[in-house]
Amino acid sequence: MSALTPAADPRPGTVLADVLAPATAVADGPRAHVRDAVLVLGGAALTGVAAQLAVPVPGSPVPVTGQTFAALLVGAGLGARRGFLAMALYTLAGAAGVPWFADAASGAAMPSFGYVLGMLLAATVVGALARRGGDRGPLRTAGTMAAGTALTYAVGVPYLAVAAGMSASEAVAAGLVPFLVGDVLKAALAMVALPAAWKLAGRRS
Repeated sequence: MSALTPAADPRPGTVLADVLAPATAVADGPRAHVRDAVLVLGGAALTGVAAQLAVPVPGSPVPVTGQTFAALLVGAGLGARRGFLAMALYTLAGAAGVPWFADAASGAAMPSFGYVLGMLLAATVVGALARRGGDRGPLRTAGTMAAGTALTYAVGVPYLAVAAGMSASEAVAAGLVPFLVGDVLKAALAMVALPAAWKLAGRRS
């Protein structure tokens, strides 16, 4: 079998962070809270770093970046609660002036801010799916990543249309179509990386 399935996982209901970075105290103990805070900060920082991997798209105010992929990995790795908190920290700090949106941008006035809001929702949903085994096999991982990506666009594209004064078709052409090939490649990478990480987690367990 190429990857762990939920039935083979010795710890059902967990996400990767619970296995690869286990708490050293009881679930509600102070060390567990410190561990969770570090994971949340790390998830926000990872997304901020990935956002700097940006390539402009001609005719679109939205660049190709690594932040969407990072946000989905943060959700899958940390789970819904910590994934939401990580992305909320990323969103609020960036809106307040921390220059870690794409191309070291900050603030909430840019037309692409809707994608950041969409990533917050996507990380939460992906985290919930991952806790139900949605990242433990290639096909399930592909479905989980597709759901998260769709949620990102479901918020980002309408926001772009309103913020940039575009029609719906113009927003789709500028804020969705140019990114589809990259999204397929990211999903393929996740299909390999996440089940492989669960294999490692299974050996450690």
